[in-house]
Amino acid sequence: MNVRRTKRRALSESSAASDMAFLLIIYFIVIAGFNVNRGFLMNLPAKDSVRLIRHDDLLRFELDGEGNILYGGQKRDAAFAGGEIRRAAGANPNLAVLLSVDPRSPWQGVVSFVELAQDLKVDSFSFVMKKESP
Repeated sequence: MNVRRTKRRALSESSAASDMAFLLIIYFIVIAGFNVNRGFLMNLPAKDSVRLIRHDDLLRFELDGEGNILYGGQKRDAAFAGGEIRRAAGANPNLAVLLSVDPRSPWQGVVSFVELAQDLKVDSFSFVMKKESP
């Protein structure tokens, strides 16, 4: 009896290898843990909510064109701003922090101040760009 033998194909000639590679790629994509930069996560008010803030509840800071923090018109550092926010938050639970930003201010100064407010768990934080003077 003659046994008919088939010649084995090389792996490169078979479509099974490409199918297996495709399935492995899909598998690794699915199980991979993606590191997503979430940016600044801050609680935003509801769309239709109205919140009144008293003048006493407002703590105002400014960033000048060089990125310096100004409080009461005087140049201060981030440590002073953090201490002032902590002190005001302890005395006033409805504290709102407002940052006025000069358009020429470096973006890193704004980011650093927002991070400071986020680290101090400021519930109400707002910043506004000043209008450029001619």
